[in-house]
Amino acid sequence: MTTTFPDVTISTDRLVLRPFEEEDVTALAEMMNDEQITAWTPAPHPYTHTDAHAWATALSHEERTSGRGIVFAVAEFLTHRLVGTVHLRDTDWRTRTTGISYVTAPWARGEGYASESVLAVARWLFREQQFERLELRTAADNTAAQQVAQKIGCISEGVLRNAWTVRTQAADGSWTDTRTDLIVWSLLPEDLDEDDADSFDGAYDAYGAYDTSDSREAREGREVRRGHTIHPAHAATADRNRPVTR
Repeated sequence: MTTTFPDVTISTDRLVLRPFEEEDVTALAEMMNDEQITAWTPAPHPYTHTDAHAWATALSHEERTSGRGIVFAVAEFLTHRLVGTVHLRDTDWRTRTTGISYVTAPWARGEGYASESVLAVARWLFREQQFERLELRTAADNTAAQQVAQKIGCISEGVLRNAWTVRTQAADGSWTDTRTDLIVWSLLPEDLDEDDADSFDGAYDAYGAYDTSDSREAREGREVRRGHTIHPAHAATADRNRPVTR
């Protein structure tokens, strides 16, 4: 049974979803220090150049090779500017299910890039990889992430009470962790509009990708269990990597 995703690039009319490269480091560090991403994701804060370099050159790629999921750097097709990230994670190969999270750069919000990139990955996942379920989790107050989930056709399944933490910023600029509920959303193959999905036929090209979604503490703990340590460098997705944001 296959237990890793293939090394691929996915294209839409406006976007290219590809593996992270070292050239993405500066843009990634800038994006991940945005206040909305700090608030809704578990990304390290401040998100340093070292964090970004580790994510872009090693950690994001390991998500795929380890079988845990796959990370895409999302870039504009014409300008190649980094739009954000999409991360498939916590993949269960036996049941063909996986979770998704994403992050969108501040300059790219309001253009529909989040829903376009997430939907492109969902179509690839269902049509090319024969997966049966995609799950998103959004923080209760993250209305932007909830709107993206609704826009791509996700169904709200319920609430996980007090299941997550978000960050709130004080007047002095400091950040504090606060407990929150999570809304669980799912997308199944039959939820997609097949007529619309036809426009993506032939849009997947072979290529070849490390995300920003694990918290620094979780990643370090995982590496310690493997018997070595790494320099922290995660990030998050346009939502919290469990939760979602734009």
